[in-house]
Amino acid sequence: MKEDYIRETLDGFKEAGITFASGVPDSWLRNVLESLRDDSNFRFIPVSNEGVGFALCAGAWLAGRKSVLVMENSGLRVAAEAISRLSIGAGIPVFLLMSYRGDIGETEFWAINHGRTMEPLLQALRIPYTIIRKPEDLKKGIVRAATLAFVSLYPAAAVIGGDIVW
Repeated sequence: MKEDYIRETLDGFKEAGITFASGVPDSWLRNVLESLRDDSNFRFIPVSNEGVGFALCAGAWLAGRKSVLVMENSGLRVAAEAISRLSIGAGIPVFLLMSYRGDIGETEFWAINHGRTMEPLLQALRIPYTIIRKPEDLKKGIVRAATLAFVSLYPAAAVIGGDIVW
């Protein structure tokens, strides 16, 4: 993510009441993870895969904390089983913040299929989502999606692309 937008992202998390975060290193959102790690308002636990991160965020919810899982959109495929078991089955919400690899303007051939599969998978899992490409929509989009997750007791996602990451 462009440096100018990291503070706005964390401010959006704070406004939504998020105090716990987990994530997998991602080239576009790495600096968000580093900022979460360094900000005393958040408890951040890095993980080796998104399914484990989702489970940790679900556990944080059971302990009374609102959480965010920060990941590349390809991680949605990895987390699908945990989402199905913990959210569809038990009503545990986790807010998902994902980079939009494979979006219009993508320059890496290997990332195209991440974009092709993300929206159909979000729809199959019945996860509401917003795609945020404009910096002026960043904080508001994060707060709205996270709030939806927590009031609906089901995941919701904000997918970050466009001018925010390029």
